[in-house]
Amino acid sequence: MTETRTIVIEPLTAAAFAPFGQVIERSGAHHYPINAGMTERYHDLARIELGGVHPRPLISIFEGKPYSLPLSLRLVERHPLGSQAFYPLSDAPWLVIVAEDDAGLPVRLRAFHPSAGQGINIAMNTWHGVLTPIDRASTYLVVDRGGDGNNLEEHHFDRPWTISASTAGP
Repeated sequence: MTETRTIVIEPLTAAAFAPFGQVIERSGAHHYPINAGMTERYHDLARIELGGVHPRPLISIFEGKPYSLPLSLRLVERHPLGSQAFYPLSDAPWLVIVAEDDAGLPVRLRAFHPSAGQGINIAMNTWHGVLTPIDRASTYLVVDRGGDGNNLEEHHFDRPWTISASTAGP
């Protein structure tokens, strides 16, 4: 019998996510008024990384179709030439799945559940799952890298991982 490989979802915090990038949120951020006091600017919330030949930042909108839990994770990817930031444009729940690298292979996977108002910036060359809204479609503002070169590497698992809200059985 094959052992189930399970990843339990944990809350997204800046400290827990630090090895993989930055959490984008207003809480605790440097901010100040602009526009004659009519706007509050939350400044420099993530470190955008652009490498390779002729890099340029891209701003896109992604519309993600929903997944359900438990989730069978078969694929992760990484972007060797740039970071990738996601900020939700709705309050739909979503997951952020990341992994450490060991000689080119994703290991020690983790799954995070962002709170309302939280986005993430995944550091350059960091393994991560695909955009994963839960239970309903959702839209995200995305900042990543354009330019020459291949900025996508995928890893398909021989055996899928199961992502679950808890380890408790039915």
